Amino acid sequence: METREKKSVKPARLKPGDTIGIAAPAGPFDPEKFMKGRAVLESMGFRTVFDETIFQKHGFLAGTDVQRADQVNRLFADAAVQAVACARGGYGSMRILGFLDFETIQKNPKIFVGFSDISVLLSVLHDRCDLVTFHGPVVTTLAHADEETIAAMEWAMTSDIPLELAPENGMVVRSGLASGLVAGGNLTTLCHLVGTPYAPSFNGKILLLEDLGEAPYRIDRMLTQMKLAGCFDGMAGLILGSFEGCGPPSEIYALVGDIFEDAGIPVMAGFEIGHGRRNIMIPLGLGATLDTGKKRLLFHEAAVAA
Repeated sequence: METREKKSVKPARLKPGDTIGIAAPAGPFDPEKFMKGRAVLESMGFRTVFDETIFQKHGFLAGTDVQRADQVNRLFADAAVQAVACARGGYGSMRILGFLDFETIQKNPKIFVGFSDISVLLSVLHDRCDLVTFHGPVVTTLAHADEETIAAMEWAMTSDIPLELAPENGMVVRSGLASGLVAGGNLTTLCHLVGTPYAPSFNGKILLLEDLGEAPYRIDRMLTQMKLAGCFDGMAGLILGSFEGCGPPSEIYALVGDIFEDAGIPVMAGFEIGHGRRNIMIPLGLGATLDTGKKRLLFHEAAVAA
């Protein structure tokens, strides 16, 4: 069966004075960290808006599924909002997938940013709406983010220059050169989509993976499950972000190298992306080249449209 060749849709570049709407699609959050993170966004020259319902708690969720999905739907539908940032990850994003208005989201492409549990939405919004999404800080992590994280976030949302990542401590797990759309995010979250209508396929793509607090054997188990499910079939390359609290990095890199040994793809680790104090923001759904010889990931075009 033929599949149509999808062209990714880049959201508009942010300008000083533009408005970032904040949604809470997953777990509840610390209001103090939220306000500090909001102040960071405003220090970049943007306005912020949010509905007071984002402070609600519904067990381990920031409100009911319908309420949380409605926040996302309304922010995409609101012409006064130019970007959507997420308050926190945690858990809950996959529960709202059935309530999202993909038609409205597709008609109103905007910068959408988050990480961790938000990886569900980053992946699905690209797959269903062709939207370039952004793997980057949530509002509460901006409260204690370093200068490089904040600068990278602002750059990704405003610059007309393609992003280039050349991590200081980049490590080549498997050498090679590959090009493709960048996809991925949090390993645990993406693994939980397997077997659903929203299951990811990374055919022809450069996959980003990161995680937090998962023992090496659990990382191995998740990668093996996804491999057996065909998620990695035809993948072009693999980059590894931070694996905070997951044991020695060398052990993680070794097991990744073992699982992808027969794939014949370049694999590079050491990208400062994920749950570490530094979390460099990158676009997903945009073409890039992974060159392990130069230890860099170079995007082919700017992440946002003029």
